[in-house]
Amino acid sequence: MVFLPIRMEDIMIEIAMAILVHNSKIFVAQRNITKNQGGLWEFPGGKLEAGETLQECLAREFLEEFGKEISVGDKFADYTYTYENLGEFRLNAFWAFAKDDVIPELNEHMAYKWITPAEMDELEFCPADLPFIEKLKSLE
Repeated sequence: MVFLPIRMEDIMIEIAMAILVHNSKIFVAQRNITKNQGGLWEFPGGKLEAGETLQECLAREFLEEFGKEISVGDKFADYTYTYENLGEFRLNAFWAFAKDDVIPELNEHMAYKWITPAEMDELEFCPADLPFIEKLKSLE
């Protein structure tokens, strides 16, 4: 049997992201400066782990990163984005909801905001998030 090397850039990485809504505003978070794309804003989420659904992944990641339980709803949109030297990512954004706008912890991020889609132009987002912003603005 011959084993061929697998490079990260050859694997599609599945990501679940939250379009978390509360009182007509959407939650965004600023990536830690020490991380890849540090300082940029994003719709938070994370990588799918074996044995979980994208919805389960999103709920788990949000609890780990922000100490907050969320309800994950229907899929909002999905896009594929290729990062140079990191490979191809399938970004799956889901509508998500919270009982309040309190974020108890910032375990991975530097800051957060609750904003409208129109206000998103004032922040510098990760390039992979831009198609989601355009779609959100088209709904206003």
